[in-house]
Amino acid sequence: MTKTAASSIQVIDRVAALLDALARNPESQSLKLLAAETGLHPSTTYRILDALTTHGLVERTDTSQYRLGVKLLRLGSRVRENVDLLREARPIMDNLRSDLGETVNLTVREGDEVVYVERSVPARMMRVEQVIGSRAPLHVTAVGKLFLAEGGETACRQYAKRTGLPRYTPNTLTPPARLWAAAQDAGRQGYAFDDEEAELGVACIGVPVRDASGKIVAALSVSAPRERLRRDWVARMRQAGLALSSRLGYTG
Repeated sequence: MTKTAASSIQVIDRVAALLDALARNPESQSLKLLAAETGLHPSTTYRILDALTTHGLVERTDTSQYRLGVKLLRLGSRVRENVDLLREARPIMDNLRSDLGETVNLTVREGDEVVYVERSVPARMMRVEQVIGSRAPLHVTAVGKLFLAEGGETACRQYAKRTGLPRYTPNTLTPPARLWAAAQDAGRQGYAFDDEEAELGVACIGVPVRDASGKIVAALSVSAPRERLRRDWVARMRQAGLALSSRLGYTG
């Protein structure tokens, strides 16, 4: 690497360090504080901040302090618009399938149902497999309980009244109060179970996927024969849900 190339990379590293320092604090910051936090000489800090201000990436306040510029907001919006849920989910789903050895699903909510939009299937003879594009009512799925929790009690009870909560197995939650209690638990815990509520012999663990605003926009689930599903998979599922949420801009 040439001396000029190395110097250019060093400048980029310093720019990134200053932007990270500004992002860590919601308040505007002084030149002195930014120099101390990044370990840069004050004169170097000033030159970089001045250039970033010229390009709208940083703003200088009336009190000569610095904060992130609105141009970063526009750039961030473009990134979010270009994030493809399926593209970001696929490697996470494949890793999860390899770890657990069972089918992993990606679902979204559409009205009173969840829609299976992607899956990652293990190479084993006996497995639970959802067809891409298939649908299921919210109240009989693990991921459906997460979506119901997100909507709140009133919306959950309206869903119950609207659909009548048809029974699919003896385990289906048909009393509205029991369904809302299960949804509340799911929302509080950050995961949900389907304990043979849609189909006898099949169980499921679901976790939410959130976007940059914190809204649940999708859900990941693992489906398996009831005797093979393990409750200690919850931690791995939650890790995968957070990883995908992070790829969509969630920072909570």
